Amino acid sequence: QVQLVESGGGLVQAGGSLRLSCAASGRTYSINATGWYRQAPGKQRELVARITWGGSTNYAESVKGRFTISRDNAKNRVYLQMNSVKPEDTAVYYCNAETLYITWGQGTQVTVSS
Repeated sequence: QVQLVESGGGLVQAGGSLRLSCAASGRTYSINATGWYRQAPGKQRELVARITWGGSTNYAESVKGRFTISRDNAKNRVYLQMNSVKPEDTAVYYCNAETLYITWGQGTQVTVSS
């Protein structure tokens, strides 16, 4: 099993930056890909960014060019660098890990003020 804990959320002004972190523990060697998702009130959870074991990435069109996903395998962490944030980025952000199953973290709130 894999366990995930997100951190780094908070309040940030539009145009600013924020860095989210996800710490993984357990059977981390079995992780094939990790990703960041977000869910705003009244909306479905959506993909923000994803990175595979081989390093391939994909992003939601709405964050492309502004957000960057990265990982540090030695520290068992995955990061989401959020630059030029917009009020529309306000949501609860979740990380996940893909093995034979999909594991989710508890989420961290990001609020962007204008």
